[in-house]
Amino acid sequence: MNPRIIISGGGTGGHIYPALAIANAIKDRYPSANILFVGANGKMEMEKVPAAGYPIKGLDIVGIQRKKVWKNWNFPYKFWMSLRAAKKIVKDFNPDIAIGVGGYASGSLLKKAGALGKPTLLQEQNSYAGLTNKFLAKKANKICVAYDKMEQFFPADKIVITGNPVRKDILDVSQKRTEAIAHFGLDDQKKTILIIGGSLGARTINNSIKNSLKQLSDAGVQLIWQTGKIYFDEMKAAADAHGDVSILPMAFINRMDLAYAAANVVISRAGALSVSELCIVAKPCVLVPSPNVSEDHQTKNAKSLVDKNAALLVKDVDALTTLVPNTLALLGSEERMNEFSANIATLGKPNAASDICDEIVKIIKKE
Repeated sequence: MNPRIIISGGGTGGHIYPALAIANAIKDRYPSANILFVGANGKMEMEKVPAAGYPIKGLDIVGIQRKKVWKNWNFPYKFWMSLRAAKKIVKDFNPDIAIGVGGYASGSLLKKAGALGKPTLLQEQNSYAGLTNKFLAKKANKICVAYDKMEQFFPADKIVITGNPVRKDILDVSQKRTEAIAHFGLDDQKKTILIIGGSLGARTINNSIKNSLKQLSDAGVQLIWQTGKIYFDEMKAAADAHGDVSILPMAFINRMDLAYAAANVVISRAGALSVSELCIVAKPCVLVPSPNVSEDHQTKNAKSLVDKNAALLVKDVDALTTLVPNTLALLGSEERMNEFSANIATLGKPNAASDICDEIVKIIKKE
């Protein structure tokens, strides 16, 4: 079988990396598969997807502004134009199936694919469904989800619980600790905190760390600190002024597998991709959900772990005063760290990409 597949969506790493994991799983099974990505012009998928070796076409589409409503004045025109462009892409490429991973580019593409008689599959990463996937659900053939109780958003007979696809290189980080220590130039005798605020960084987390550098140094820990590109200069200046070489700020971590391997505890936002990866690597974590997301879905993602005694939650509003003390307290309790690791490991779904690929193949063969 030589399937022709369109994968559409993006906007953030949380949509892009699962999409690439699905594409890689399809290619592993069908090396001659023809895969085309469709994203939104100006968004990070237009850079990340070609870097991963796949072609991508961009649509001139913007999302609906929920807070600054006046900025939606040109949305109807942009959406209409994106539908016209999506129709041409679908007709020219003639896919066997179109896959939507969330993000507004997938709305136009999958709507047109369905209208042209192409089967569609959705992948929803969050515990609270995104607007685009809710909009597309009625016409979709299958909807692959990562959390229970998604019937409140989607038709129950279309839901398949697969988990979220993650990057292959993080599937076995336990064997990489020695390599990780060398890669980051760490001290093997010190405990390591990994700080990740999402692909763009997180101001609250960064400021919480910046304001607590002395407390962290006094505790004798070392930091792998992904600040995000926007905040890097400010945070590096603070770390340099503090003068502790055990604190390693970096704009972006290219070897996340090694960062996870080195970490004893992880501080993270609670985006769907981050949560899924933390379940796979089974690291004790402190989650600081972003308050700036639709329907507060990161808090819901975090609570799905906290309710199973698999993570610690610190509210964004409390982070400046409680994030570092709570993290150091966790790091000081081997019993609690082991408990968190054991519980979070039961929630990981390492075969998610392959399971989604199974669903794609079933739909293509049926059609």
